[in-house]
Amino acid sequence: MSKFRALVVNKTEDSFTLNVQELSMEDLPEGEVTIRVAYSSVNYKDGLACSPNGKIVRSYPFVPGIDLSGTVVSSADSRFKEGDEVIVTSYELGVSHFGGFSEYARVPAKWVVPLPKGLTLKEAMALGTAGFTAALSVQRLEENGLLPDQGKVIVTGATGGVGSTAVSMLAKRGYHVVASTGKSSEHGYLEQLGAKEIIGRDEVSDTSRPLQKELWAGAVDPVGGNTLAYLLSTTKYGGGVAVSGLTGGADLHTTVFPFILRGVNLFGIDSVYCPMETRLKLWERMGSDLKPEGLLDSIGYEIGLSELPDTVAKILKGAVRGRTIVAL
Repeated sequence: MSKFRALVVNKTEDSFTLNVQELSMEDLPEGEVTIRVAYSSVNYKDGLACSPNGKIVRSYPFVPGIDLSGTVVSSADSRFKEGDEVIVTSYELGVSHFGGFSEYARVPAKWVVPLPKGLTLKEAMALGTAGFTAALSVQRLEENGLLPDQGKVIVTGATGGVGSTAVSMLAKRGYHVVASTGKSSEHGYLEQLGAKEIIGRDEVSDTSRPLQKELWAGAVDPVGGNTLAYLLSTTKYGGGVAVSGLTGGADLHTTVFPFILRGVNLFGIDSVYCPMETRLKLWERMGSDLKPEGLLDSIGYEIGLSELPDTVAKILKGAVRGRTIVAL
């Protein structure tokens, strides 16, 4: 195919545009592997990339989309051949390198992950970067010794992409999950994912004291800001908090007391430059013991390329729940 469709964002001194355009194979950037994209997904970073002041895209015109899954159509790398089903997430995809909101993509071979057993191309994008981040968070907490019999595990921003998948993953592994959300209308959704308790956003914002009652054996936090400070002050002795986002703010105002008096551990979760060895093993787990129950029925819903502009605007407003899958 010489022509194909893609979502293109462009910015000049005088204008900003976001629309579906027709591109050619010559428009794609350099890379060893060319992929016919089957699915992508919508992440918070994609919302930023599709806004005029998002400070994500480094040069224009540009094709966003930090996730993609599809089939190899050509490869200059012997590890991949025509017909292979693959996943690409993270690295520079959708940031400085044309991304997944396109019917075709060309990427460096070192970014490519073979589709693991237990996942379809669509299910892989129902997980995507958000699901991978959730899985990294769960794995890091368990490496710290977290077990289901140690007490409650809280997930903040629970209706978002990372939060939804984390709730479901933890519930599947037998944890008593407490979901925090500012959306009272979504309690049924979170219960469906496996949350045992649901609390309001206002209940995880008290930062008046550096140490408060010990409540959580562990925490998955894609929110940051005051929420993270609260979690540190309420996590049990030796417990951990895995932080992966900043929708609640980039600043952290806390003290050393949770760390030196309770041995609380703060784990930074980076899905972008996670080593490939870890990435491959974790994707295998995401197709098995960390695969959410009813992934496509409960967490993911599908849109087409033409619906993307509206959806990326909604995700920045917190108006999207779960995972949005883009069918290419």
